[in-house]
Amino acid sequence: MRGSWAVLWRKGAWDKGYNIKRPFGKGKFYEPARKQGLPLEAPMESTNDKPVLIYDGDCGFCRLSVAHWSPLTEDAVVYRSSQEAGDNYPQISPEHFASSVYFVDPDGSFCSGAQAVFKTLAYAPNGKWFLRAYEKVPGFASVSEWGYRQVAEKRNFFSTLTRWVWGSCIEAPTWFLARRVFLFLLGLIYLLAFLSLWTQIEGLVGQKGILPVEAYLKNAATDWGTERFWQTPTLFWLHAGDGFLQAVCLLGAGAGLLVMVNRAVGWSLLIAWGCYLSLFHVAQPFLGFQWDTLLLETGLLVLFLVPWAGEASPPSRLILFLFRFLLFRVVFSSGLVKIISQDSTWNDFTALYYHYETQPLPTWIGWYAHQLPHGFQEFSVACIFAIQLGVVFLIFAPRRVRYLGCAILVFHQVLIFLTGNYCFFNILTLALCLLLLDDSVYSKWLPVKVTGLNITKSVPVWKKRIFTGVGAGAVAISLMLYTVPLLVTSGNYPTIYTSIANAIRPMHLFNSYGLFAVMTTSRPEIIILGSDDRENWFPYEFKWKPGDVTKKPEFVAPHQPRLDWQMWFAALSNYERNPWLIQFMIRLLQGSPSVTTLLEKNPFPNNPPKYTQAVVYDYRFTDSETRNRDGSWWTRKLLRPYTPILQLPE
Repeated sequence: MRGSWAVLWRKGAWDKGYNIKRPFGKGKFYEPARKQGLPLEAPMESTNDKPVLIYDGDCGFCRLSVAHWSPLTEDAVVYRSSQEAGDNYPQISPEHFASSVYFVDPDGSFCSGAQAVFKTLAYAPNGKWFLRAYEKVPGFASVSEWGYRQVAEKRNFFSTLTRWVWGSCIEAPTWFLARRVFLFLLGLIYLLAFLSLWTQIEGLVGQKGILPVEAYLKNAATDWGTERFWQTPTLFWLHAGDGFLQAVCLLGAGAGLLVMVNRAVGWSLLIAWGCYLSLFHVAQPFLGFQWDTLLLETGLLVLFLVPWAGEASPPSRLILFLFRFLLFRVVFSSGLVKIISQDSTWNDFTALYYHYETQPLPTWIGWYAHQLPHGFQEFSVACIFAIQLGVVFLIFAPRRVRYLGCAILVFHQVLIFLTGNYCFFNILTLALCLLLLDDSVYSKWLPVKVTGLNITKSVPVWKKRIFTGVGAGAVAISLMLYTVPLLVTSGNYPTIYTSIANAIRPMHLFNSYGLFAVMTTSRPEIIILGSDDRENWFPYEFKWKPGDVTKKPEFVAPHQPRLDWQMWFAALSNYERNPWLIQFMIRLLQGSPSVTTLLEKNPFPNNPPKYTQAVVYDYRFTDSETRNRDGSWWTRKLLRPYTPILQLPE
C-alpha cells in the first residue's frame, strides 16, 4: 500500500488544487485521480461523525482563515492541524498537507483546495451559495481552483494583506457589545426627541396651537374615508386633546429611557416607534424633516436587531447589512443629489462660501468657519465629495478598512455638529456609524458586564429562517426602491415599484435622503411684527433663529425648535405656500399662551396686538473687524413685506 501511495506522489496526483474524493467503503478514488489510472486503494479512515477540515498548523494564513471560519460553522465542523491529526490520515503526505487544506466527510470521502473551503463554509448560515456555484455554475470550479492555487503559492503575501485589512483579530466578528451600544444611543435619541417635542407640541398642534390636530384629522377622514387608519396611522384617532399629545410624548420618552437602561428593550422600542409615527402623522410640516423619517426607518429596522424576550442571540448579519445600507443611502445620496442638481455652487466648489451663514440655525463656531479663506472652503467641498461619494463605500469593506471609513464618517459628522444645529440627526448618524465597529473594538472600552447580556451563540433554526427570509426580502425591496429612481429618469416607474412604494409609504419603511442638493446663497429672514396703531411696530423675538443682530448664534441641538426651523423654510418662498404662517400670526393676534411660549420675547405680554405683519430682511454674517468693533454677529437689510397687515375681524 505504501508503494501505491509513493506512485501517486511521484505522478503528481496530489498537486495543489486537485479535488480527490473517495467514498468510504469503496476501493478507488473519484476524479481526477481515477482518470490518471493510479492504483489508489487505501481506505480513508473516519472516526468522527462530523466533517473534519485539516490545515497546515505552521501556516499563518491557514490559522487566520480557520480562526475566521470556526465561529461561522460553530460545532458543525471539526478543525484539526495536520501536525496534530496528520498521522490519522496516512493516505496524505505531509508535503500535500502543506500545500492545501483537506475536507474529510464523515463517510470517509475527502477533497482539497477551493472545494474543501466551500464545503466547510456550507455549514455556516447562508454559506451554501459558493458550494452550489462550484458544483453547478460552468467554469466556476476551475476559476476557484486557480484562485486557490494563487493564494496558496503566495500565502505569506496574503497573510500580511489579511492582517493589514482585518487587523490582529481575525476571528469572525461578534456584535453583542456593538448592538448594546447602538441600542443605548437609540434609546437616548428617542428620549431627547420626545422631550424636545413635549416642550413644543401643544403650541404647534394643540387645540390652541398653530395647526390643531383635531382639524387635521377631520380633513384626513374626509379625504381618505375608511382608508384613513392606514393612510394616517396614528394613536390620535382615539383622542386628540392636549393632554393626550403630551402623554404620548412622555410615553415615548419613558420607552427610550427603558431602552437605555436595558429593560424590556424590544417592547420599549416598539412603543417608542409607534409613538413617534403617531406624532409624525399629525404634526404636519413641523415633523417632516429627513431625520424624522430616518428615525422612523431606523426604529422599525432595529426591531429585528433587538434580542427579544431577554435572549442574547447573535444579531442577524442580513439586518446588520440593512443598517449599513441605510447609512450608505443617507451619506451617498447626500453627495449624489449635489451632482444631479447641477447646482453651480457645488460644481465650482464655492458652496461653503455660503453654507455656514445660510444654514437654518448656525452656531458661533459656524461664524468662525465662515471666516476661513476661500481656498480652504473649496478644499473642504472636495473633501465632502470624497467622503460622500467615495469613503462611504468603505462601510462594506473588511474590518480594518471599515474602521477607517467609520472614523472618517464620524469626523465629518462631528464637524457638522460643531458648525450647525441639526436636531438629533448627527447623533443618529453617529449611532449608525458606530454600528460598523464590532466587539473587538468595544471590548477594549467596555467591560462585558456593562451590557447585562448572557451571551449565547446558538440560535433556533426557525428563528434563523425567519430572519433570513425577512432580511433577504428587505434587502431586495430596499435595493429596488433605491436604484429604480436612479435608473428610470423619466418617472415612468414599473408597476411593482409603484405598488410597493405606495403600500409602505404611510409606515415610512424606506425613505429618500439627500441634504443640501442646492445651496442657498442668501439668507432671507422673516421678522414678525405687532402693533396697536399700525405706526409703532414691535418685533417678536424667537428663541434660536437670528433676529437681534447682536445675538450670538448658540448651540441648541439635539433639541430642535420646530417653529424656528419652519421660519427658515418659509423665508425661501412666499406666504401663499406656507399657510401655517398665517395661522401662526392669527394665534399671536389671539394671544394664545401655548403659541407665545414658543417665543423668547413677546412684546405684548398683557394684551395681544391688534395688527401683525411679517417682513423680510437679508441677513449676513459680519466680518471679524465689525464684530470686534460693535459686537454684532449679523448685518441685515430690509428687503420687503412678506405678508399683508393682518387683524382679527371685529
